[in-house]
Amino acid sequence: MFGIGSATRIYLAAGATDMRKGFEGLYGLVRDQLQLEPLSGHIFIFSNAQRNRLKLLFWDGSGLWVCAKRLEKGRFRWPQAEAGQSRVVLSQEELALLVGGIDLAGSKRRAWFRKVVGGSEGELAAKPPQATTLLQEGIA
Repeated sequence: MFGIGSATRIYLAAGATDMRKGFEGLYGLVRDQLQLEPLSGHIFIFSNAQRNRLKLLFWDGSGLWVCAKRLEKGRFRWPQAEAGQSRVVLSQEELALLVGGIDLAGSKRRAWFRKVVGGSEGELAAKPPQATTLLQEGIA
């Protein structure tokens, strides 16, 4: 199995993906459509047009994982990307909510301290955290 560390980013592909794609097809989508490195150790998530299936691509250091989930009833509530964006960044908690069937549009992020990856301490002190909804952040 694989674990999600604090440095692991979770990228959700906007739009629909052909669920017949396997390792090479999803690898190509990450590289060409999302413009990211598939072997980075980050998690990439794709869904079909009906939003009842999803696939996850992950590099664990020795090989690629492709995991799939098919819902028997219902649909995943897929977040919308901002205009011109091909991907949405999710937190580990948002991924768990999405896969668990919770609508991210109705949830609200609390004003907790969250360190920005690559951000300096001066930037963090200058910008205190604000409570925003996932919709305001472009996640829903």
